[in-house]
Amino acid sequence: MNKDMLTGQIKAKKSFLCVGLDTDIKKIPQHLLKEEDPVFAFNKAIIDATAKYAVAYKPNTAFYEVYGAKGWTSLEKTINYIKKNYPDIFVIADAKRGDIGNTSANYARAFFETLKADAITVAPYMGIDSVEPFLGFDDKWVILLALTSNKGSKDFQYLSAEGKELYKNVLLKSKEWAGSEKMMYVVGATHPEELGEIRQMMPEHFFLVPGVGAQGGDLQAVAKHGLNPQIGLLVNSSRGIIYASNGENFAERAAEEAKKLQNQMEEILKANSLI
Repeated sequence: MNKDMLTGQIKAKKSFLCVGLDTDIKKIPQHLLKEEDPVFAFNKAIIDATAKYAVAYKPNTAFYEVYGAKGWTSLEKTINYIKKNYPDIFVIADAKRGDIGNTSANYARAFFETLKADAITVAPYMGIDSVEPFLGFDDKWVILLALTSNKGSKDFQYLSAEGKELYKNVLLKSKEWAGSEKMMYVVGATHPEELGEIRQMMPEHFFLVPGVGAQGGDLQAVAKHGLNPQIGLLVNSSRGIIYASNGENFAERAAEEAKKLQNQMEEILKANSLI
């Protein structure tokens, strides 16, 4: 999926919502445990209920890999289901990979060729040779970790080097590797002021913004500091949507929460004359 297609879908749905499929079998409704594949059954119901409000889904691969081959099968089935039934929706493999070149090349093939994901989150710590293999696929995206929403982000990401925080050096250096048609950045919603600085540094790139909802990020602040003339945002919500209920009405409640965020996003886009 290219940049124009993604932006077009955002405008059509009046939404820049990404739903995180961090599916924990310990948290899904108990009645689903009788299903042959409870994780996929849960994901399928969530996807069908929220697809009209979301422009992206982001399965966090750790929640699938923990179950070995069975979990990987659930992940494959989930992505295949989205691709077959909602082909215009952007699929992000939240895998946070990044290793020496030949290893990254195989990670890239695994997620882009085998799983058919549109994008993968990548850790930049090992430098260009760990990131470059992910950039060699048409209409596929690297989403590079820049400034994350977790408390430990301050351990390294704010350390100064050459007069700039490390995350700023990551941004500036990575601009040499790929443009806004192939690279996005993870910028946590819990850093709204820094988000504004990052937008000034990276005016044309998409940002994937986690942390809205359960982690305390504010959607209005994210939009104020992060929007660009092409919108340029994907805002992720995971737990606040998929675990809105643990009863048999879980999908309906997920849809309600997704719709609330979509409505807010529509108002924001209209207020900024972006739709």
